[in-house]
Amino acid sequence: MKDKALEIKNLSVNLGGIKVLQNINFILEKGEVAALVGPNGAGKSTLIKAVLGLVSYKGEIKILGQDNKGKSSYKLGYVPQYFSFDLEFPLTVNEFLSFNPKLKDKGEADKALKEVEMYKYKDNKLAKLSGGQKQRVLIAQAILSDPDLLFLDEPTTGIDASGEKGFYEIIEHLNKVHGTTIVLSSHELSMVYKYADKVICLNQEMYCSGDPNKAITKDVLESLYGKDTELKPHIH
Repeated sequence: MKDKALEIKNLSVNLGGIKVLQNINFILEKGEVAALVGPNGAGKSTLIKAVLGLVSYKGEIKILGQDNKGKSSYKLGYVPQYFSFDLEFPLTVNEFLSFNPKLKDKGEADKALKEVEMYKYKDNKLAKLSGGQKQRVLIAQAILSDPDLLFLDEPTTGIDASGEKGFYEIIEHLNKVHGTTIVLSSHELSMVYKYADKVICLNQEMYCSGDPNKAITKDVLESLYGKDTELKPHIH
């Protein structure tokens, strides 16, 4: 049996008196790619923030066997859904990565940019990049610390279909080559079938967990998205 990368027991989150998540339970094993799926407002971003210790919660969260509220030896990477940036600020990609306290030398930044296929843009102004290119730079920044777990919150928001495929291929590369355990939230269910080892279906409560091809049933989809929802999985 593989080691547990992430274990969540009876997780509940209330924000401003509103129940955002209720009694969430699942286990993610080391080396897996897990997708959090559900409609807007389902609590996907909140779950990620709870794991990162950014919101208060009830329940238990263990990362590599360690409680996330205490001292830890694990390393986490995080790519947020939205990245606010002053478009008038003339910061290059290289300069942006240089602010990362985990960066030891320029060679590490170059290597990270090559892995996300952004090396040729290293001297470009960050403000001039497309949304998808900015997301790749944020992933490069996140992997500089060689994280044990990498969390991505709706990473393909604002990226066109062709760019989206390449983006998921980069995620797959990080997982296969580095063995990075990855948790991403996504609306793109078709991509979940192709790239995720495990799916966690949320809408405040948990509706499913497991192999996407087995866990995402017609009943689950209708519970999450409504009666008229249809989905044809990728063949792979």
